[in-house]
Order: sequence, then C-alpha cells, then structure tokens
Amino acid sequence: MGKKRKKRKFNIVKFLIVVFIIYIIGFILYKVLLMPIKHIRVLNTTYLKDQDILNTAKIDDYPSFFFTTSSSIKKSLSKNPFIKNVEVEKKWFCKLYLYIEENKVLFYNRSLGKVVLENNILVDNNDFVLPHLINYVPESIYEKLVSSMTKVDNNVLLKISEIEYRPNDVDKERFLLTMNDGNYVYLTLYTFDKINKYNKIVSTFEDKNGILYLDAGNYFEIIN
Repeated sequence: MGKKRKKRKFNIVKFLIVVFIIYIIGFILYKVLLMPIKHIRVLNTTYLKDQDILNTAKIDDYPSFFFTTSSSIKKSLSKNPFIKNVEVEKKWFCKLYLYIEENKVLFYNRSLGKVVLENNILVDNNDFVLPHLINYVPESIYEKLVSSMTKVDNNVLLKISEIEYRPNDVDKERFLLTMNDGNYVYLTLYTFDKINKYNKIVSTFEDKNGILYLDAGNYFEIIN
C-alpha cells in the first residue's frame, strides 16, 4: 500500500502576508496612476493667455499625469481657432510642456466686425491692437490681401493703424496704409512685402512725416 499524503495545513499567517503585499502594491500603483500634473508650461504664444489654453485643454485643475493623454489635449486645443498646431511633451516628475503654433492675427475688418486670422479665419474682437481694414475690398483681391498680410513682420504690423483699398487707373490692387507714426504708405499687392523694410526706411526721414510711395518706385513725399 502506498503512503498516504499528508494534507497541508492552511497557513492563515502566510495568506494574510500575501494579501497585505498585494494590497500595498495595488495601493502604490493606484497612487502613482492618480498622481496629478505638477507643472505645466505653455510655450510660443503671442495672442493666447496660458490660463485660456489650460481651460480649453481641460487641464486647468491639474488632473492625473498618466491618464491625461497627449491626443486628448491636442483634440481639445484644435477647437480653438487661434491654434494652428500643438505639440505635447511629457517629462519626468509629472511635468507637461505645450508647444503652441498660433494662427497669425492680421487685421480687424470693420465691414464684418471681425478679427481676421491667417487662412481667412474670422473671430470676435478681443481688444487686440491691430490695423483696421476700413472699406470694402473685392473678394478676389481681398483673398490676396489676407495672403500678403500673413507675410508682414509683427513689429511692422503693430505700426499700421488703417488699411484702405485705394485702386487707381494703373493698379486695381493698390492700398493705402496709415501708420501710427503719422506717415502714409502706398502699396500694391505685388509690392506688399516692401512694408517689412518700413523701419529701416523711416529711419532716414529725420523725424519728418509724409507719404511713402512703394506702389511704383520708392520715394518719400514730405507733408510737414
């Protein structure tokens, strides 16, 4: 006859130790997964406030670092018309970096009562300091104007007070810019990029005001 196997006695102490270890591991894992974002940095913005971005991205309450995905942040921020693109970088110690590429703010269209962004996106006026387009522009020329304005340097854009469509018999794409410093500039859409040299050109005016003709040639007419 074979030997009878001895029945192992249930060891309650060992069982409780295993359960306790599993509990501790689970508790630690739970706490780690729910660890909140410790630091958020928003980079490369000009027009948008950091807090507005956090609100739109739904991370203003600093939620779980691990459960907050880059795709969810991008999806939320893509709804903001000012945002062209966003890159999300997660770093050690629960740090979150948001690299924002904005749509450039171009001018205020008085006829529409809207601010115009690049790609002809329209938004409500948020008290931006912008040039005002003061009159109607035919649609085909208007689209070219928007495209031309995207190429104007920001430091020059802020010096433009008004944009007026002012065609003549020679050029149907001619505009008059009223500058904040008291000067006027004639441009055509073909020569619009010359406005980026404005600061350099006016430095030679010796504090005199006048009309700068960049539509045909490059000369300055003193008016006072």
